[in-house]
Amino acid sequence: IMSHEYYRRGRNWYTAIGTLFIIMAGIVLVRQLVIWGPEFVQDFIFNSEFTNEKLSIGMIGFGVFMILLGFRKYESPR
Repeated sequence: IMSHEYYRRGRNWYTAIGTLFIIMAGIVLVRQLVIWGPEFVQDFIFNSEFTNEKLSIGMIGFGVFMILLGFRKYESPR
């Protein structure tokens, strides 16, 4: 039994979306590693073109940002 003072920290829309973005980006990166190998993926990340791997890294960054946003302290209105 939980007290009425307990709030569900980290269980909200922000953390769910952040987790979804990280999982999707992880799937893309693992798929690219399996298909192309680590050397090519590293080349794709560090070249000057806009590639799928760079988008995946951006998605991981956005996902981490959303999760951190979800863990911020807030007071629920009563």
